[in-house]
Amino acid sequence: MHLVAQELAFAYPGRDVLAGVSFTVNDGTRLGVVGENGSGKSTMLHLLAGDLQPKSGEVRRQGSVALVEQELHPTPGQTIGDVVAGTLDGLRIAAAELEAAAAAFDHGSGDLAVLERTLSLAEHLAAWDADRRVEVALTRLGAPRDPGRRLDELSVGERFRVRLACRLAERSDLLLLDEPTNHLDDSAIEFLTGELVAWRGGVVLVTHDRELLDDVATAILDLDPSWDGKPVLYGQPGYLAYRFAKNQALHRWRQRYRAERKRAAALAERLDEAYEGLSDAWRPPKGSQGHRRATRARIHVKAADRLVQKLEAEAIEVPVPPVELGFPDLPAMSPGWEPSHPVVEVRSPRVGDDGGARLDLPGTRIAIPPSGRLLIVGPNGTGKSTLLGALAGTLGLDRGSRSVVPGVRIGVVGQESAPITGRARRLTGFETYADEALRLLATGELDPDHVVPVAGLGLLSEVDLDRPLAELSAGQRRRFELARALLHAPHLLLLDEPTNHLSIDLVDELTRALQVTPCAVVVATHDRRMRSDLEDWPVLDLSGGA
Repeated sequence: MHLVAQELAFAYPGRDVLAGVSFTVNDGTRLGVVGENGSGKSTMLHLLAGDLQPKSGEVRRQGSVALVEQELHPTPGQTIGDVVAGTLDGLRIAAAELEAAAAAFDHGSGDLAVLERTLSLAEHLAAWDADRRVEVALTRLGAPRDPGRRLDELSVGERFRVRLACRLAERSDLLLLDEPTNHLDDSAIEFLTGELVAWRGGVVLVTHDRELLDDVATAILDLDPSWDGKPVLYGQPGYLAYRFAKNQALHRWRQRYRAERKRAAALAERLDEAYEGLSDAWRPPKGSQGHRRATRARIHVKAADRLVQKLEAEAIEVPVPPVELGFPDLPAMSPGWEPSHPVVEVRSPRVGDDGGARLDLPGTRIAIPPSGRLLIVGPNGTGKSTLLGALAGTLGLDRGSRSVVPGVRIGVVGQESAPITGRARRLTGFETYADEALRLLATGELDPDHVVPVAGLGLLSEVDLDRPLAELSAGQRRRFELARALLHAPHLLLLDEPTNHLSIDLVDELTRALQVTPCAVVVATHDRRMRSDLEDWPVLDLSGGA
């Protein structure tokens, strides 16, 4: 047994995050963790790793622990070689300890128990194969391999892949992963899946990737509260089994709630009748003895109090409904515009110099008509994000042309979140949304009659919108970025890996909304389930050119 979490609870100042979390992780356990954004998934991983201390409850660990976070912040000057060396140094120590124990045993001064223990550890870590294993992991995950490259010069995705490759090569007893597929393409996900299925220790995996849960998870922990207010551990493997069990439990919970509301209404009616009796029904005829009037009053008051106590004792919590996405009715381009005329068009786009173009599609025309759809796919590095930037007009073309309908409003959700710095760290969601509205208004990109209110989208609660954005989780900030893209009711939505960091339920709702919205939509994604759901869209595959 590598991990025991017992009645784990945690709170930030003024805000409870986790309560009543209990589970165990043994060899071969691959625990998938799901829940709404802000439910404490990343916080729980830090508790399990020992980086945070619980408010109550306890975490017991045995063996080595490795955590791969969503957002990695390198130290100044740190290089790929430094990360790789740190991994290999630990593995080489195990190999050196084995050699020393074997040499001592050969000379008659060694301890057989020590030799067996060091041999078992070295075999588990495959320490003699460490260099090759790191190189394979970096290659298969599509990570940069130049040891001299600084981490702070890499993209978020590149840094993540370097760290993930090294953590996989370490073969820790307990592996903690936070949204590992966010920056991986199909080939890299296939490699990761194989590594996790073969993992000899335990794995705790926070992910929105429904395919990965189906392929890997032996059990799923849902941090969204159930009818008793506690997270639920679903012991059956796979996402589909979890989804079915959760839907059944939610159905029973709602049935019980409806029955309770009926009973509560009946009890309330009896309570009203009892209090009415206090003023009229209990009064004895005039001329009766005074103590009879007082006695009857006490009897009726006690009866009414018992009804109140019964009502409170038998009441259950209101079921917490799933967060419902209030996707706005986005417009297509002006009805007077020629339907066949594209909203935006790029021809033969090229971005980058001759030595290393980020995008090069000679002889290619990409035209997005009003209410058009386009799904862009391809491995990492083929230019999906660059093409979206070219369509949005945020990246200039070194060759080719871009044309756009005058007055078109474009909403963009990038793959990576912009860092929150300076004054922005103090601004709440409401304040940041208002600032964005004023900016769009000043540039003529916002029609005051078509402002989409952020609180009505169902992406974030008003309590969260009143908090500084810097305090929100990565998933909550991702929700806010989606809200900001919808603010000015765009005619065209450009979404780069839109499922990254979002909860599973919201991914499903967003997919359905994109299928029916009147505005034009372009999506670039590695998410296998989303690609399957959008399989009837036109597809641009950049894996071998357009």
